[in-house]
Amino acid sequence: MEINTGALIIVGFYLIGMLLIGFVVGKVKIKTSSDYMLAGRRMGLFMVAFSLSANNIGGGSTTGLADKAFGSWGMSAIWYVLAASVAMIPLAYFAPRIRKTMAVTIPEVVGRRFGRGSSVFSAVLNILALFCLTSSQVAASGSVVATLTGIPMNVCLIIAGIIIILYTTLGGMIADQISDLVQFIIILVGLAVATPIVLHGCGGWDVISAKLPGSQLNPTKIGWVVIIGYIFNYFCTFLSGPEMISRFESAKDEKTAFRASLLSGVLMAAMAVFPTLLGLAALAMKEQIAGITGATAMMAVTEHFAPTIITGVVSAAIISATMSSADSNLLCMSTMFMNDIMIHFSAKCRSLSDKGMIFWTRTCNVLFCAIAMLISLMQINIVTMNTFAFAIRCAGPFAAYGLGMIVPRATKHSGQISIVTGTIGVIVWQILSGGDFLFGILPVVFGCAVGTLTFFIVNAIEWKLGVEPAPSAFLTEEQKKHLESWER
Repeated sequence: MEINTGALIIVGFYLIGMLLIGFVVGKVKIKTSSDYMLAGRRMGLFMVAFSLSANNIGGGSTTGLADKAFGSWGMSAIWYVLAASVAMIPLAYFAPRIRKTMAVTIPEVVGRRFGRGSSVFSAVLNILALFCLTSSQVAASGSVVATLTGIPMNVCLIIAGIIIILYTTLGGMIADQISDLVQFIIILVGLAVATPIVLHGCGGWDVISAKLPGSQLNPTKIGWVVIIGYIFNYFCTFLSGPEMISRFESAKDEKTAFRASLLSGVLMAAMAVFPTLLGLAALAMKEQIAGITGATAMMAVTEHFAPTIITGVVSAAIISATMSSADSNLLCMSTMFMNDIMIHFSAKCRSLSDKGMIFWTRTCNVLFCAIAMLISLMQINIVTMNTFAFAIRCAGPFAAYGLGMIVPRATKHSGQISIVTGTIGVIVWQILSGGDFLFGILPVVFGCAVGTLTFFIVNAIEWKLGVEPAPSAFLTEEQKKHLESWER
């Protein structure tokens, strides 16, 4: 295989830059465990918004989106990301409440209201899912390196994993958000520059559209039932997604969290069009590109019709998209393991100093990413891993976490039972539907609906029986002041 030296150099400089961010931030900015896990709760509007966007725009929203456009979805593939931007609007209602909890993780809030068992169960579901998600992002990053270099895939997976370990472990959440900002700018600007150049190289949009069936140019080809289903899917996964919640918790105040959610929706909407157009261009020109498939469509059409420097920029953009998700998944997994599992079962963990907590969270980063690398070496289908992961982590805790913040009278049993029924619901629907739409409903939406229904039914019964409400998800003013003083 011929090595694309120019593109490889650009990607190399990008990766070195990410490592430098992690190193510098780790030396200069990390003073407390709050700095490491939540960026000291002092991030502004643009940092939070770009970080939210970068976490949502992963490998599935770039190469995966182009794959769908290349396949049966055509122009309607744009909804694969556009639906996510729409979902950020209702999420903005919850964003200030999330920040108001002053928590570190989702299981921490669930535990405050519904007990330690609910917290641990939610943490286990999330950690299991985050292993799958981190593995899929390592696999996507490794595939780009393999495409550029011709190095065997297994070696590239190890290289990608090591880089993710280093800059996440060194810099924590602050480095994570700074790199997210850089990564999203690379993704957005890189694809915005590359797409018109590729389209021009193909002969222009008129030539491309003339070679495509009319149905492929229909922006609603997949149907409104599927589109609305995806909007609900994203809302459910965002509201109970630890990497999203950690961004809202890192905001400097509740107003910033609200505005960041809306701004992130705008940024993602801007992103949706570029991979879609590249996928359609690849489909129109597939007879001129030997061996092209949906999975390689974005890289193949760019490499064939654009200069080397543009191929390098797109390669860096794809790696940015995957690594921006991988570092967040990894940090959330380690934070949750220490904050919501070890702290309950180990007296030594409860008495750890700030430096001790940072050390062991970093150690977990290394260990967990090494396990994720081993999973990626098994080369399980990325879509299969992501579908399972998002479903299993969201459906159970969704009602307990989301509704637990807005229903003050919720009883303890309503949260506990909804976690169990939501998890059972998503597993059953996953089996029945094969992970796809059944009757227009995705497994995660069905599971969340089951959990939500259970939550309200149990509450209605127990309210009539006079059962006392569960403790609040929010700290008292005295507790809040004490926590703010400790974090400073």
